[in-house]
Amino acid sequence: MENKKLRDLAELGEFGLIDVLTQDFQLKNKNSIFGIGDDAAEIRINEEESLLVSTDTLVEGIHFNLMYMPLKFLGYKAVAVNVSDICAMNGKAEQITVSIAVSSRFPVEALEELYEGIHAACEHYQIDLIGGDTTSSLSGLMISITAIGRVNKNSIAYRSGAKENDLIVVSGDLGASYLGLQVLEREKEVFKTNPNIQPKLDGYDYLVGRQLKPEARIDVVDQLSKAGVIPTSMIDISDGLASELMHIAKSSTCSVSIYSEKIPFDEKTSLTAIDFNLDPITCALNGGEDYELLFTISQNDFEKIKTNPNLSVIGHITSKDSGNLLIDKNGTAVNLKAQGWKHF
Repeated sequence: MENKKLRDLAELGEFGLIDVLTQDFQLKNKNSIFGIGDDAAEIRINEEESLLVSTDTLVEGIHFNLMYMPLKFLGYKAVAVNVSDICAMNGKAEQITVSIAVSSRFPVEALEELYEGIHAACEHYQIDLIGGDTTSSLSGLMISITAIGRVNKNSIAYRSGAKENDLIVVSGDLGASYLGLQVLEREKEVFKTNPNIQPKLDGYDYLVGRQLKPEARIDVVDQLSKAGVIPTSMIDISDGLASELMHIAKSSTCSVSIYSEKIPFDEKTSLTAIDFNLDPITCALNGGEDYELLFTISQNDFEKIKTNPNLSVIGHITSKDSGNLLIDKNGTAVNLKAQGWKHF
């Protein structure tokens, strides 16, 4: 290693690192249908169905700050973000395993509070906690959850199925979680300056809630099924709208065009963005942690979803050489850039 130029993790980024570390691994078992490269792995269990398996890790100081993240909410969120990965394959989560690494500064009561949140999420999403692991940590709290779900093999949605002229659809509204984080970070700095000042969170309930207690959109998966719509591609929005769009574009060997005026916002998100001197569009594109579903559908399915208040058509799929574009209200197109969360 002495004579070899070593690569910096930041140069590769999360997905570049995954590519490097897993490039020599090949699927060997015939029931391993899809491995690394989507929101969940697919394992065929019979002629009709597949299991979906996804793992996500939350690390103290990286993914959450216990100055403003209640442990009960943290437990709930840790489950929800994993259930969201199963939803992003158009499946239904059924079981989870939970592994934690914890330092001695946490009393038993604190961990009981964490598991109260996990239990509440299991009740809400009707999933079973079936195992896990507990170990010690020298650097704080870490939670790793594996979610196991099920999907009909004919209904599964990968990132790679988008086709030219497909419509791009997003659930819910975007940018709220990022603005909630900005509010919490602002109040944290005020508290550090003067611990006697109470945080000013009145009026920010929705935004703060989207950050501290996001919900997996199992309702959208159910609505699509009832409408007879199978997405041609699908992903959940964890790292920002722009990043997820570019994942679909790369996996599907295509390009995307979206319209800024079509991106859905909650009114409080827009007003708070202005208060922080931020562009709501930028918050949606790069903020992340909305955990809404982003998917594409055939134009033939538009009639089936057009009256659904939870869904917004924000653009369409174009040919690979068209480039990924954001089109503003004046019709001006700019190259879409992913500037959201980076792990290294």
